[in-house]
Amino acid sequence: MIWSLAYLPALAGLAIWALGGPRGRVAILALGAAAVTLALAVAMGGRTGAFAWSDAIALQAALPPLAQAVAILVPAVLGPIILFAASHEDAAGLPRLLGLMLVFTGGMELIVIAADLVTLLIGWEIVGACSWALIGHKWRQQAPGLSANFAFVMTRAGDLGLFLAVMATFAGAGRVGYDALGALDGWAQALAAFGLLLAAASKAGQVPFAPWLFRAMDGPTPVSALLHSATMVAAGVYILARLHPQLSGAPGFGATAMVVGLGTAILGGAVALRQGHAKKLLAGSTSAQMGLMIATVGAGYPVVAVLHLIVHATTKSALFCAAGLAQGVTGSFDLKDMRLGRRVPVAAALAGVAALSLAAVPPLAGGWSKEEMVKAVEHAGPFWTTAMVIAGGLGAAYATRFWVAAFGPGDDDAAQVPKAEIAALAALSLATLALSALWLPAVHDPVASWFGIALPEGSILGLVASLTAVAIGVLAGLRLARTGLEAPSRDWLGLPELYQRGVIEPFHALANTMARIDDAIVDLIPRGVAGIGFAASGRLSRADDDAIDGLAPGAARRVGRGAVAVAVRATEALASLGAGIGERLSDLIPTASGRLTGMAGADLRGLQTGLAHHYYTILTVGIALAVGLMIFGG
Repeated sequence: MIWSLAYLPALAGLAIWALGGPRGRVAILALGAAAVTLALAVAMGGRTGAFAWSDAIALQAALPPLAQAVAILVPAVLGPIILFAASHEDAAGLPRLLGLMLVFTGGMELIVIAADLVTLLIGWEIVGACSWALIGHKWRQQAPGLSANFAFVMTRAGDLGLFLAVMATFAGAGRVGYDALGALDGWAQALAAFGLLLAAASKAGQVPFAPWLFRAMDGPTPVSALLHSATMVAAGVYILARLHPQLSGAPGFGATAMVVGLGTAILGGAVALRQGHAKKLLAGSTSAQMGLMIATVGAGYPVVAVLHLIVHATTKSALFCAAGLAQGVTGSFDLKDMRLGRRVPVAAALAGVAALSLAAVPPLAGGWSKEEMVKAVEHAGPFWTTAMVIAGGLGAAYATRFWVAAFGPGDDDAAQVPKAEIAALAALSLATLALSALWLPAVHDPVASWFGIALPEGSILGLVASLTAVAIGVLAGLRLARTGLEAPSRDWLGLPELYQRGVIEPFHALANTMARIDDAIVDLIPRGVAGIGFAASGRLSRADDDAIDGLAPGAARRVGRGAVAVAVRATEALASLGAGIGERLSDLIPTASGRLTGMAGADLRGLQTGLAHHYYTILTVGIALAVGLMIFGG
């Protein structure tokens, strides 16, 4: 029965996509599927299940409290987003969009309930494939399709870490259940732990994978809202939190997670702070917030990270809906074209609740969960605490700047906004407001008890520093909202350009260099062989004239000359044959290497445009190499 959490929304989504229908009917069916999934998530707590794949592998599912919390979150956020999408998006293609969103949800639920690495891998790939289809939903336009391919390739590159973790776990323990991770040691433990961290970082948009989140903004706004709140991006944080007991024993795992998370939180905050595109600002903030959660997992508090994940999901989905609503009024996601506070005052107020939560301003929910994360990293040392406080200040700045630029005072002309879109925004913002009750001990103590953990203890100094950084960030955000919005840092501090200059162009230059070496140097070998052969034949011919002509006349001369002539002709034939064979054989290496290098350069250059088929080649080669190492490396 626990498997129904995954297959029910997936099957419902496929049915809605296949059957189609008018906007209202499709929306009701999709909302009904989300509601049933939510009811199942509430009812399935503590359940387990298994499916025998083979004698060696059984797919396993379980729903402990941490998993159940996320299982409830996914359909709870999906419902309002479906309502928003049904109103905001074109009727043409709506069954496909809502159907894929439900399949997307089913894949995420499979990740949540998974209790072994193969089940996790299946859900992981379903989510990846659905994200590609959803980002490229408007495939008749060039940009969404290219961006979908780019996101697909970049996340697949990181997902190779999950394949590596599966193989290392099976090689080291003979099974792939989550419990097997805890039985690993040595190289198998390291490969599994850091492979999972790599896969999680790519899904969660951490450096160096973060730019795919910007490209994903070419997809529909409801897709962005779901992707960044409770599905694909959240999957990276969830799986690290879920497997923390098994992964934390790997040497260096916690420190690496904190470096990756806090590094991305600061860089992502800087990028978001100076971004002029509303959705891309929110995308940068997603990378930053996921980084804070990953750092919290690394510090040893996975439940605190999941609590912030829940708060962030309602907050971020509300802000994406607000951005889509603003775009519907202005026709653009450019923040300088907005200032809609007087035109859509209700939407502005609702967006303000979510923005204050993202800024971590007390007494909003985001303020509580962020302060819990500060307390968590305090246990790791002052360096990590300082980085967390700085990242929190940046969060306050970009959240404030978003709201003031998008919904600050502007023109007085009233705008008509669909009621369904306001209702969806209200549901998500009110959910954020309800979660603010976590500030109360009467609420957060029972929650911690349900998870079976004790919340971290922090210092007064850490709290004061964190709140001060938030205050400074709010002031900075107010100032930046009134000044220039564009800056070089808006494009991930040049990271996409770094890929171009640091990887793609050098490989292309290498291909050209190899071609020149082939023409100028390596071709000397066949030319030299041919020259030596023809020179030898010429000398033998002259020897015929000089030596044999001096011998006795008659039969001896004829026999000798005939023998030497045969030798000369044979030498000439061998020289010609040697030249041909030598040229072909010696050309094989430089030609093949030049062509392969050229292909590599072209493929890497193609990676920036998101050509998805290159991934399959990389994946096949990577798996083949890994399997070979497993077999022949003992």
